[in-house]
Amino acid sequence: MINLDINEQSKIMVVSSHVCNPTTANGRAFTELIDALKKNNFAVIPAATIQDGIATVSSDSSLCCIFVDWTSGDNNAESHEQVSELLREIRRHNVTIPVLLTAEYSSIDTLTLEAMKLADEFVWMLEDTVGFIASRANSLIKKYYAQLLPPFTRALFQYTQESPEYSWTTPGHQGGVAFTKTAAGRELINFLGENLFRSDLGVERTVLGSLLDHTGAIKESEEYAATVFGAHQSYCVLTGTSGSNRIIMNAVIGEKEIIICDRNCHKSIEQGLIMTGALPIYLIPQRNRYGIIGPIPKDQFQPEYIQQIIDEHPLKENATDSQPVYAVVTNSTYDGICYHSEQVEDLLAKSVDQIHFDEAWFAYARFNPMYKHRYSMRGEPDDFDSNSPTIFATQSTHKMLAALSQSSYIHIRNGRKPIEHSRFNESYMMQSTTSPLYPLIATNEIGAAMMDGPQGQRLIQSAINEAVDFRLTLAKTHHEFKQKNDWFFSPWNAREIISSNSGKLIPFHEANREQLANDPSCWVLKEGDKWHGFKNLSEEWCLLDPMKVGILCPGMNDNDELMENGIPAEILSAYLSQHDIVPARTTDFIVLCQFTLGVTKGKWGTLLNVLLSFKRHYDANTPLKQCLPKLTKQYPPNYQDIGLKDISDEMFRYMKEYEMDIEQTRSFNQLPNIVKLPRQAFLDHMAGRTEHIPLSKLTGRISAVGVIPYPPGIPIIMPGESFGDENSPWLQYIRQIAEWNKRFPGFEKILEGAEMINGEHHVWVLKE
Repeated sequence: MINLDINEQSKIMVVSSHVCNPTTANGRAFTELIDALKKNNFAVIPAATIQDGIATVSSDSSLCCIFVDWTSGDNNAESHEQVSELLREIRRHNVTIPVLLTAEYSSIDTLTLEAMKLADEFVWMLEDTVGFIASRANSLIKKYYAQLLPPFTRALFQYTQESPEYSWTTPGHQGGVAFTKTAAGRELINFLGENLFRSDLGVERTVLGSLLDHTGAIKESEEYAATVFGAHQSYCVLTGTSGSNRIIMNAVIGEKEIIICDRNCHKSIEQGLIMTGALPIYLIPQRNRYGIIGPIPKDQFQPEYIQQIIDEHPLKENATDSQPVYAVVTNSTYDGICYHSEQVEDLLAKSVDQIHFDEAWFAYARFNPMYKHRYSMRGEPDDFDSNSPTIFATQSTHKMLAALSQSSYIHIRNGRKPIEHSRFNESYMMQSTTSPLYPLIATNEIGAAMMDGPQGQRLIQSAINEAVDFRLTLAKTHHEFKQKNDWFFSPWNAREIISSNSGKLIPFHEANREQLANDPSCWVLKEGDKWHGFKNLSEEWCLLDPMKVGILCPGMNDNDELMENGIPAEILSAYLSQHDIVPARTTDFIVLCQFTLGVTKGKWGTLLNVLLSFKRHYDANTPLKQCLPKLTKQYPPNYQDIGLKDISDEMFRYMKEYEMDIEQTRSFNQLPNIVKLPRQAFLDHMAGRTEHIPLSKLTGRISAVGVIPYPPGIPIIMPGESFGDENSPWLQYIRQIAEWNKRFPGFEKILEGAEMINGEHHVWVLKE
């Protein structure tokens, strides 16, 4: 069980079969050693078996030292191999933790070279005093803790713990003291803990360095992150990857310069367009029948195609130059579509000198061979070709790794157009704060430190393993129901793979877990495969990240046609929410769950149980007031007298009648007419040269804002683009969303950029 008690003692584990037999010489020696360690204020965990030792090492990262008895068990070749496996497991989890190998002098000849290499010191239990042995352990533990923390976190801990101060500067709460003066403030301190407030310090503490000037411990921290993530330079950003994206764009793009932009972009890219005044040309990703955003076809990256869309751009005459200066690509997508980034770079290198990969959801890719060739900071930075484009990567450390929200990094490899730090930093400071929260910097750095060395691959592999186990369990359950001509949910992935054992195609649910967890070819999207529905896929062009698990609801066949019956994913998502399960995203037919470092078997086992529970209620058409009581309480006239199957069928009939899947695809597979640059439309909006009008009057108008439907969460209209005529696909889909929201309250699709006024969506448009 995980213990999050911040006051717990440092823990030492002693692994020996002798700890449970104090009547022997070795037993007495270990009992005395444990007593001596406890007198030194350590908590001691005795493990009588190697299996218990392995289980503890695998589950308790708070251990600070481990004693391992070479003579444990039968003291023969078999037991020595078990001890060796424990030592290997220790090093798989922690390369630097002190390991003391205990033995009797008579067994010296049986010690193996591998065991000696995996241990830090040897202890002859019956020859040294327990006091001496405990002191040696204490010395090793001090050295271990001295190197354990990365530079900024170490400096923050030292200053907070060793420099109690009377501060006459910010922050005003003065280490949390101000909060203690009211009952509400005291509750906040009790909830968050004193150390958070004591480590929230003003920038006057120069020993910690400067975030804006990148000096001192913060500079060391950014250099450390660059080493871990394989960059020439890294910048710690506390405004999320939204801020990171804006920093890069503001630093490298001039007004009315042409840039190449993935239309599947985050809203911060739209904000970057507004800030810089850039003239964007868009690469359009595919969409499949489930509403999943797929890859941009490879031919769109060709220089001939890029030149063609530049030549066809209605505002090309406004550009300062006919050549693009920068390109931004989302990798991976929210749904886990990962490009072969080496191929992307090689193609874009023919058109631009600066390439930006928005890897907000992909910070872990460097640390597992599953993603070889799929991320920006590949290989070693010293081997990077200086004649290549300069590469930027923006990563949200907090999304899939371990850091507090808002923590992000910019990673840079300088190529033929390198950045100048002092110039780049002007843009950095515009998107940063002069009052940073130091614990945020520390968690960002710890997120990097957790990926440093072998533990990074182990942690990511563990997350992949959990995701694969869930996919297999879900697929097997689906197969069992299918054998009975019954329905169930299934994982969105290839239905068949080529077995590494037989070389033949086998159903996914029969696949070997080890192959799925380690062989990238199982996840590469292949041309013609019906499960994904994407076209024009060249060899190795994209891969589905196994950690981004889509739960597929029934209702769509392989011919991209809605079936007679189906279950909209919104219904499943509402049911999961009722059971305190929060998915990452819900589209029309897929509920997305992200398997991060914090996912456990208990979590996904519970998820599977709730999916089975949904099926039982759906099949029985259980009244919504029983299975979705929160919904019926909020909207009693709509739902109190119908069942789960009733509402599912009604929603599905609506989707089928109005062809929402087709309208969504049409609206995103073509671009609206671009009338003004995003910056110009924004400036008009800020100057009041706009009006707020309902959806019914949007025909022919030019948007002043970005309009972003969720799902899928990418712009359908950018600032400065026209909504088109009455029958345009963009207006048709936006109005469908509005109608859906009226028809099914509680299952609303978000329409960002629109404001609800008197029951009708309104959007800001430019005055005519």
